[in-house]
Order: sequence, then structure tokens, then C-alpha cells
Amino acid sequence: MAIYDQTPRRRASLELLRAEAADELSVLVTERLRAGEDPWDFMEELPSVDELVVFMLRAENIAANGGSRPNASRHYRVLRQIALDYPPLTRAVWQLLGEANTHRRWDATVRADAG
Repeated sequence: MAIYDQTPRRRASLELLRAEAADELSVLVTERLRAGEDPWDFMEELPSVDELVVFMLRAENIAANGGSRPNASRHYRVLRQIALDYPPLTRAVWQLLGEANTHRRWDATVRADAG
């Protein structure tokens, strides 16, 4: 009988994750430029390479948890764990946890619906 280990594992080195994120960001910029958008209008909206790495790691965690969107408490714990696992990403994690980025469309801040 096989024992299923649910211990979170580090996917890859930070350098590899950053390279993947930089490639993805390059694709996003190219697509928007080809669509005729002015880079002065959209570059500030895009995440940094480290923010994109944090989102990739967060997405893996969500997928590993059955795909359910985390509540605010779990969101905080997941991002905090990413900062602990990858210390150079700490600044990006804390920026994403702050309220300063809520103007960006991709912002991951978990908001309670005012329903």
C-alpha cells in the first residue's frame, strides 16, 4: 500500500521560476504590443517577475487543494509560506498582501463580496 505524502514540495529553483516568469511576461508584453496597445498605458499594470513567480506558486497551491479559491486567511498563509520557502520573494509577497496594488486588474487581494 502506497502512502500519499501531502507535504508541499518546492517545484524548482528560484532562478528557474524567475526565468519561466520572465518568459511569460515577455509573451504578455508582445501580445499587447501586437494588439496595438501603447506600452505607456499597460506596463504599470503588469506584475513584476517576482510577483508572477508568487502567483505561479500560489496557483500550484490552489490546484493542489482541489482548485478551490482561498479565503483571506488561507490566502495570507499561502503567501506567507511562499515567502518562507523562497526568502528572496518576501518583498513581492508583502507587496501583494498590502492594499497598495488593488488598482491592478490581476491583483490577488482576496476581497469579501458586499452581497
